[in-house]
Amino acid sequence: MVKKEYKVIGVMSGTSLDGIDLAYITFNFNQSWNFRIEKTETVEYDAGWLRILQKLVSYSLNELNDIDYRYTDHLAKVINEFIDSNNIKTLDAVCSHGHTALHQPEKGLTYQIGNKELLSKELKQNVVCDFRIQDVRLGGQGAPLVPIGDQLLFGDYDYCLNLGGFANISTEKENKRTAYDICPVNTVLNHYAAKHGLKYDDQGKIASQGNLDGQLLDDLNALKFYSLPHPKSLGIEFVKEEVLPVIVRYDLRPEDALRTFVEHIAFQISKEIKNQNSRVLVTGGGAYNLFFIDRIKTKTEAEILIPSKQLVNYKEALIFGLLGVLKLRGEVNCLSSVTGAQYDHSSGKVFYKD
Repeated sequence: MVKKEYKVIGVMSGTSLDGIDLAYITFNFNQSWNFRIEKTETVEYDAGWLRILQKLVSYSLNELNDIDYRYTDHLAKVINEFIDSNNIKTLDAVCSHGHTALHQPEKGLTYQIGNKELLSKELKQNVVCDFRIQDVRLGGQGAPLVPIGDQLLFGDYDYCLNLGGFANISTEKENKRTAYDICPVNTVLNHYAAKHGLKYDDQGKIASQGNLDGQLLDDLNALKFYSLPHPKSLGIEFVKEEVLPVIVRYDLRPEDALRTFVEHIAFQISKEIKNQNSRVLVTGGGAYNLFFIDRIKTKTEAEILIPSKQLVNYKEALIFGLLGVLKLRGEVNCLSSVTGAQYDHSSGKVFYKD
């Protein structure tokens, strides 16, 4: 039934492996969408899950299916604990992205683990999930999916820039939403921070102490992906097969690799901010990397705006909550102008509680 108010939990796990983001949200519709984030939490992965998730692209499909069931069970336990600890009594649905295992849309393949019907059965809740697969079947990239939320919730900004495992950007062009992945971010930065025994480079302090390698920077900027027209999207395969092999050839100190890759990201992002007097909303873990943000600011005259910590951390969980609500209403939640699919559509699977 179409209503004016929905209470949902948005769930997101990104390629940077920061953990499982959960947000309990109230959405209201009165000519336009409004939201209130009620409760949030990020549940970090233990060492066992980190090892598994870091190697997802190396497993066979049969092995992934087994991992999928185990991850779905883990996700259900995490969500149930969030519901119990926050005493959540009213809930229309759990809207979950899952975790991307494979993303090769050019081969008609995308696979997010954690989207089994088991999730609904263990939660005893309505679940909306598996948002990407229908779009790929319709000839789209299956990503990015967040831009319709940018359009409906954050339309006052000229650009919405997310800095997670990958950088992606969303904007209006000729009265249509357009969006695409730009380049890797934390998938690479965290890889080199780990060589210092750290989960991430806090505020970019390590990168700021490194030396820029101009030839490596040129080689990174010359990667074929950056010359492709959009729609286009990236998966961890791009990092493992194309980016890291280029960096490894230079045998740099980790701080020099970080310094050079930060410059690469800043350069690629600045190319996409066409309107120099624009307002850019920046979210995702990369928003806390002060050195990185400073490098972006030196390459554009746009106003770089970082919102509240809650929105920085949970914007994607928020928007997957909205995608689930739109699916429940039978409304478009996936834009062909963004993904390249044959037409706009309402994507995702719905599992109703018994």
